[in-house]
Amino acid sequence: MSIVFEPASRAKSKARIAVTGPSGSGKTLSSLLLAYGLTGDWNKVAIIDTEHGRARFYAERKEYGIGKFLYQRLDPPYSPERYIDYVTSAAQSVGEDGCVIIDSFSHAWDNEGGVLDIKDKIASRNDKNSYTAWSEAGKIQNSLVNTILSVECHTITTMRAKMAYAMEEDDRGRMKPVKIGLAPVQRDNTEYEFDIVFQIDRQHNATLSKDTTFLDRWSGVIDAELGKQLGDWLNSGVELPRCADCGKVIMSDGKRSVDQIVTGTIKNYGRQLCMPCASAENRRRKEAVNNAASSVSE
Repeated sequence: MSIVFEPASRAKSKARIAVTGPSGSGKTLSSLLLAYGLTGDWNKVAIIDTEHGRARFYAERKEYGIGKFLYQRLDPPYSPERYIDYVTSAAQSVGEDGCVIIDSFSHAWDNEGGVLDIKDKIASRNDKNSYTAWSEAGKIQNSLVNTILSVECHTITTMRAKMAYAMEEDDRGRMKPVKIGLAPVQRDNTEYEFDIVFQIDRQHNATLSKDTTFLDRWSGVIDAELGKQLGDWLNSGVELPRCADCGKVIMSDGKRSVDQIVTGTIKNYGRQLCMPCASAENRRRKEAVNNAASSVSE
């Protein structure tokens, strides 16, 4: 059979985002702001809450810029089947232009009714053991992940993070556990099923461990403006404004929107610049003025 390949072009697509971090890092708030930026409408944002109703605390919080979003609480058992039902229903509620937040996906792994529970039950059967049980449990996990990735709307999935360790040999030849950083509470490498993976620390600063969009080496506090930029890039395929000096996409600095930065830098410097390059250009101009003044005085 001959398979015909066609020239590729970037098409309209949906966000598949994972947000990881320890307790108190701001995963829920960050996800809500991202979702609003992606959709521009709180009626198109639905959150599935496994955290005992905590997401409700953020509803209509004007100090955070949050309105009244759609909500449903998911209590135990946290079985993959129930996650699939909730995700499918949430996607239908928000429509193709909406966003579903799963807060959190970790419960589907290591909590009551989750995949690890299912694996143990399979392993307890006479014809199974812990090793062979993973074949069945893995298929259930894959079905759950594939459902989340295939719904016809944006999805944001939060995952708790815990300290991960590896065994390394010390200078005496003995093996000892060594911290290697925070890892999501989910099946190994689950985060890499997503297009964008944010890691948030306890100071609410986010960094990227994976990105297939335009974010480059972005880091900072997640806000709705970041979600809007992602939505513009994903929904319409438009090219976002890039800095004339460094070539990177111009990002909001939390104080000014992208449009304000572009308008202001063109007015002040004659070209559109990102904030780091604008600061560098401002320093260069001040140094030039100071050098000219020194030359005159001499």
